[in-house]
This record gives sequence, structure tokens and C-alpha cells, in this order.
Amino acid sequence: MPDTDLLSLQIEHMGILQSRYEQVLEHHGYDGLLISSGAAHVRYGDDQSWHFQGYGPFLHWTGLAGFEHAWLVIRRGQKPLLSLYQPVDFWHASLELGQEPWLKEFELRFSESPSAPALDGMNQLAVIGDPSLLTGVPGEHNPDALCAAFDETRVHKTAYEIACLAHANKLAMAGHRAARDAFLAGASEFDINLAYQRATQQREVDAPYPSIIGVNEHAGILHYQYYDTAAPKKSRSLLIDAGVRYRGYCSDITRTTAGVGEGRFAALAQGLEQLQFRLCKMVAPGVDYVDIHRKTHLGIAALLSAAGLINDLSDRDMVADGVTRAFFPHGIGHFLGVQVHDVAGKPVPSPADAPFLRLMRTLEPGMVVTIEPGLYFTPSLLEPLLSGPLGRHINRPLLDELQGCGGIRIEDNVVVTDTGGRNLTREAEG
Repeated sequence: MPDTDLLSLQIEHMGILQSRYEQVLEHHGYDGLLISSGAAHVRYGDDQSWHFQGYGPFLHWTGLAGFEHAWLVIRRGQKPLLSLYQPVDFWHASLELGQEPWLKEFELRFSESPSAPALDGMNQLAVIGDPSLLTGVPGEHNPDALCAAFDETRVHKTAYEIACLAHANKLAMAGHRAARDAFLAGASEFDINLAYQRATQQREVDAPYPSIIGVNEHAGILHYQYYDTAAPKKSRSLLIDAGVRYRGYCSDITRTTAGVGEGRFAALAQGLEQLQFRLCKMVAPGVDYVDIHRKTHLGIAALLSAAGLINDLSDRDMVADGVTRAFFPHGIGHFLGVQVHDVAGKPVPSPADAPFLRLMRTLEPGMVVTIEPGLYFTPSLLEPLLSGPLGRHINRPLLDELQGCGGIRIEDNVVVTDTGGRNLTREAEG
């Protein structure tokens, strides 16, 4: 069982959520809310299901990521009702519900039916969840304005949520250390993944997202999704982007390691880490997150120039002419919570110079964001640059040498505090 401080924070968390949700329901004219946890869909043409992880609002309240066909009822002025599906089944095991203090804050029921519980006395009921599971359930399904308002309740994390995110970082960093050591010992991508799972004690399907483990040129594929079972003849670089889910909450961490003898690549990785430190220091109330993204491009430009990869172009010209976009094509980060790319990050569209940026807000205390600059040597991104008029500014022999290392990404999880930022990942790294 978690420590008593965390369990006490969870009780406070429940009270805060009850207040937030009641305010939203009253504002939008509803008596109550029914939340479906969701269920795994059966694969088309098969009798096997996809692996299940629960619906965000349900996790926000309960942290119960593996409970399918569960239902949560939020009622103004009453305890929430939690109905858990526990069929009599000799094919599959039912998840055990630990006896923790937060359960006393709920009216708890168990049901052998996956159907929603019968609810009386509600004239205006909203129901949210996977539409395919709501057929026949009375109430207004997934009203847009209400769902958007509930997304906003997840933007500012409670002390309990931040404690869970901090522990998820601690667990994940143990995995990252094990993965680094396996890589330096010459392991394959597959074996590096096993080392990560062994250290985190979490099956990959239960993690927040499939781990990205790219060795050598695979590190230049942003969401590389395969694991080679054979180790390369020479291990030049490792990029691992992997997290852990703890009580519903996600960590999302990336580290890059240079192989033995890769001095130029190691120097670039160290330079990017120094830039990443400065970007994390920018996290503070009142800061426009887009400004952090744009500052990243100037930092990437300075790094390209210092490394001798780009010559005879000023940093600002590199950004204005799109040179840095070829090396750093994605956004600087996103919200983090019970979803890796947590909700409510884009009340307005991304700007033209940052089309993939997932967070378009001014930072406020309680927000949790990722900061993840990258620098990649990806042929499909660089070829238009090389074949155009700006290609003459690129040091092609050096680029050819570095392309076999794929790329670099360094990612931390940072809480916006009242006065600045708290880096949960560096705390866990020690």
C-alpha cells in the first residue's frame, strides 16, 4: 500500500474533484454525470481484444486503469457511486480492488453485468465515454461543451496528482538506467526493452505508451515502433522514450546515450542537454509555452553552428529559412497527466511555424508539461534541404558521419509552481 501521505492527498483530491465537477454540472444544467470506464474492442475478424486502458475522466477519479465495464456516477451533493464489473468467469481473472481509504469516499457496488447501473431521480443526466458502449444508456451522450469543461478540470493538477506523477518518474528512471547499461553492454533493442521492463516491473502493454527504443539510425525515426532482436555490429547511439503508469498517472521520459568512441555525437548530445536545462528553467507562471518552443529553435540553430554542421548562416536566418525545422520537426512538448498527451492543451490552433505543437497555452501553477527538444539526422527531412539552395551551408561529410547515429531527444516532466518550475524527472534521476 502507498504511504499514508499519498493516501491522505488522495482524499483531498477527491474533494477537489467533487467541487470542480459539481460546479461544471451546475453551470451546464445537469443533475448528474455517468462516466464509462470503457472496454477493450474485439479486433476485426478475430476473437481477440486490443489491450485495455481506461477512459481519462474515469482514471482522473479512480486511477483504476484496468477495470473494464465500470461506471462512475457523479451527483451534486452526494457521494460518487462506483460500480465495478465482476462477473463469475473461469476464463479470466477479475482485478482485485485494494482496501484503501479513498474507497470510503464512494458508494461502492459490484455487478455481474456490464450494463450501466440504474439511476433514479435525475432529470438531466449526462453520459460520457466510448460511444459504442453507450447504446441504450439513458441521458445526453458526450455533450461537447460539457466534455470540454471536464477537460479543463484536468489542467491544474492536485497535490495528489503531482505526487503520483513524481513516483511514475522515479519508477521510469530506474528503467532508463537499466536500458542505458544494457545498451553500453552491447544489447539489442529487444533486450534493452526487456531490461527496461524488468527494472520498472511493468508489462509494456500496461505502460502509458509503447516504448520507443532506437539504436543507431533508428534513433532518427521519431516514433520508431520495432525492436531488432540482433544487436548491431557497432552500437553507436541509443534513444529511449519510455514511461511508467502509476495509479493512473503517466511519466514520459526520453534519454539519449552515445556509444563508446562517438565523440562528435556525444558532444552534440551534451549540447542539447544543456539547451534542455535552459528550456526547463523557462517553465514558470505567465510564460507562453509557444515562446519556449521558439526559443528551442534558436538554441538548435546555435548548436548546429557550434558543431560545424551549418556554416555561413546566422541563427535567426536558420530559423526563418526553415533549416532548424529539418533537424527539429516536432513540438517542444505537451500536457501530462492520466493521458500522455493530456487534454485541453490546444484552445487555439498551432501556429504556422509550429504545426505539430500540442500545447498552446500560457503556463499557470499546477500545470504539468514535458520539455523535449530534439536534433535528428533523418534523411527524409534533410533531403529537401540538401537538394535546395540552402544545401551549400551544410557540412555534408559531418552530416554523413552523424546520420548513422540517428538523432537525439531529451525529455523531462516539469510542474509549473507558484514561482517557477519543479523538474520531476531530474529529481528522480538523483
